[in-house]
Amino acid sequence: MSPFIIPVTMNRTDRLYAIGNALRAAGSRGRTATWLADRFEVSTRTIKRDMAALLQAGLAVTSQDGRGGGYQLSHYAALPPITFTAAEATAITIALAADPQIPFAADGAAVLQKVLAAMSATQRRQATDVGRRVWMARPVSAKRPGSAGVLDQALRSGVLALIDYEDAKGRLSRKRAIEPMAFVRTHSHWHVLAWCHKRDAGRWLRLDRIHRARLTAQPCAPRDLAEVFGEPPDYAQPVVLPV
Repeated sequence: MSPFIIPVTMNRTDRLYAIGNALRAAGSRGRTATWLADRFEVSTRTIKRDMAALLQAGLAVTSQDGRGGGYQLSHYAALPPITFTAAEATAITIALAADPQIPFAADGAAVLQKVLAAMSATQRRQATDVGRRVWMARPVSAKRPGSAGVLDQALRSGVLALIDYEDAKGRLSRKRAIEPMAFVRTHSHWHVLAWCHKRDAGRWLRLDRIHRARLTAQPCAPRDLAEVFGEPPDYAQPVVLPV
């Protein structure tokens, strides 16, 4: 069968897999919702739901402006194979296991399991021994709820999220549209810094007050973090990578 012929009886799981492959093949050009709908013989509304499902599953899909609504895989969707020495692998496992409450924790946990699986039994025992010799203090109450994983993906993919949020007075607002811009851990709580469509302004939102969160395919507007929220506080400085 030609790779360009799609079976009419394709189920959703197969279609999601095929959509991912189509976006990989398209590269930076991406594909419009109309093109994907014609290719897979579904509606553009179904394609939008499929994109939300792919985002939820962790595929780095970004939206493009333009007629029909376009999609492409982000350039960081996949990395080439990387090799590590035993010492480097040990350092990675210690760093990833040190704080399981950090943003993108689910991805970090997946990496940790991959590295551990690639290590020999002796290397794993050595890493475990080293881990017991690294003591850290971390806030007991600063735990990220399950909905935080959705916001992780929204921030990384640059898309809008809808949240059910309870404020300090116990008032619940449902399907509140926010654009996640940063995560902050204070001395006792995790927050998401987000542009709130309800307030039309930047807001600090405590993660433990978010009852539910879901992704959309709507791209966030370009905003400067410093312009919206100012300089970071002394107690919560940005993570700086050695590039």
